[in-house]
Amino acid sequence: MSAQLTFVAPRRAKPSRHLADLSMAERRAAVAELGEKPFRADQLSRHYFERFTTDPEQMTDLPAASRDRLVTQLMPGLLTSVREITCDGGMTRKTLWRLFDGALVESVLMRYPDRVTMCVSSQAGCGMNCPFCATGQAGLTRNMSTAEIVEQVVAGARALAADEVPGGPGRVSNIVFMGMGEPLANYKAVIGAVRRIVEPAPAGLGISARGVTVSTVGLVPAIDKLAAEGLPVTLAVSLHAPDDELRDTLVPVNTRWKVAEVLDAAWRYAAVTKRRVSIEYALIKDINDQEWRADLLGRLLKGKLVHVNLIPLNPTPGSKWTASRPEDERAFVRRLESHGVAVTVRDTRGREIDGACGQLAAATPEQG
Repeated sequence: MSAQLTFVAPRRAKPSRHLADLSMAERRAAVAELGEKPFRADQLSRHYFERFTTDPEQMTDLPAASRDRLVTQLMPGLLTSVREITCDGGMTRKTLWRLFDGALVESVLMRYPDRVTMCVSSQAGCGMNCPFCATGQAGLTRNMSTAEIVEQVVAGARALAADEVPGGPGRVSNIVFMGMGEPLANYKAVIGAVRRIVEPAPAGLGISARGVTVSTVGLVPAIDKLAAEGLPVTLAVSLHAPDDELRDTLVPVNTRWKVAEVLDAAWRYAAVTKRRVSIEYALIKDINDQEWRADLLGRLLKGKLVHVNLIPLNPTPGSKWTASRPEDERAFVRRLESHGVAVTVRDTRGREIDGACGQLAAATPEQG
């Protein structure tokens, strides 16, 4: 693999250990190391994953003399809210978080009548260098830890449980790893986060694996590795072009793994998991929205266990890239449907709040 495609984050100090980084067995061992009975780990876990609290005063089932020490050691603060903006009557909430070392990441909570979706980041920045993406243009700062990823979901769950989001108290039902970063380039931490998300309490949040989507620009070995994890999550492939010539430019990792290789890995994933693959395709005016490209994409996907998610590009300030014309978007949809391919156009929530990942962070200076 060439040097520019070696996805290694810069060395930074690690965030403090958090119980969300650990399996239940590891949490019990950690509690025992602190001189407490192992079952205290189960109590701590219930506070975090069921009651969404890290306040020692609320942990009345724990010995008063031990609460502060247990919380300090196993529930350190991981994310600090820098800015929060809302739209859709408060039903869409975007939060900019500062990590312990000053790195910035974003998460988005989107409430719909039938579900609540959290879009989470897996890296501070991104090393994939896709030219139309605000995060990609910022470069990679570092990988996030499992607990830093999970805490974004817990923060959303806490806000919902506290009735801070219009619509009454609720629960997070869907998680999409489509925030900042390339999830499969931070494989170990992301898989740890997925396990915490889907494991029933007190081990985790107990969200259905079928409600979890992990996206990738097409890291083929990692897709095959994910297929073997026994986690029936949805795989979303950020394709953005059906031909190698254009995709080499839009998604530079395509110079390593071509369209055919990426799609073959996706079909292997579908065969193992029996889960429909989502093909993400950002429609960019006069770049990748021609009808002949829709035809080519339709021929590649025809007859497969797949769904196309067309994304009207959310342009970033000063960028030459912008969303397709409505008539070109409609024509693209028609061409795909003519091949029998299921297709929807993504709801463009968050456009007025710098909804594209990386836009809010790009407008905010990092501070250590």
